Amino acid sequence: MAEGKRVALVTGGARGIGRGIARRLAADGWHVVTADTEPEGPPEAARHARADIADEAAVRALVDGIASAEGRLDGLVCNAGIMVRKPLRDLSLEEWSRVIGTNLTSTYLLARAAEPLLRAARGAIVTMASTRAHQSEPDTESYAASKGGLLALTHALAVSLGPEVRANVISPGWINVRDETLSEADNAQHPAGRVGRPEDIAALAAWLLGPESGFVTGSEFISDGGMTRKMIYED
Repeated sequence: MAEGKRVALVTGGARGIGRGIARRLAADGWHVVTADTEPEGPPEAARHARADIADEAAVRALVDGIASAEGRLDGLVCNAGIMVRKPLRDLSLEEWSRVIGTNLTSTYLLARAAEPLLRAARGAIVTMASTRAHQSEPDTESYAASKGGLLALTHALAVSLGPEVRANVISPGWINVRDETLSEADNAQHPAGRVGRPEDIAALAAWLLGPESGFVTGSEFISDGGMTRKMIYED
């Protein structure tokens, strides 16, 4: 059991933004369960489960495991995601379906399975879309479709599951998830003056899961350093 602590499930929690969220929630006193296809989770997690969250049976087993081991679920962070970047003519239906399954269908599966636990805890859901839900680069059809779908799915969940459960979506821009060395131009092009970090998204997720955001549901939060508000034309 989680010994009275709030319990959060973070998918895609082994690295990147998911790991950042797990680290932040643990620091805030949450009991964090991470799920990922990677065999090991971050050290900050109280427990890690290896699971393919696009698989219905795996999701059911994951949530049943939380009901048994932790006994409650206060926060669900649907962060896991993949991209297949290919020209449309080369994108197979199998690849399309894999991206949609991992990025979008998994959120439906998780929310459906976790609904009783979340209602009982009067909990919150945070989904992870992208600024690619609003703007695109070439050869990203499956990814853009999955992230756009998350915007609509999240506000539908907010209406269907409220008032007991709130649901909001974060749309990150460029987040330096691999701690890459960036150029001055990389940072300077952002109105905020820098590329984003996992901690930026983690702070927002922590607020959306907590009591101070109790009047916020069905909303999208764009965290991109201002890039989607910047008009960019070639000279």
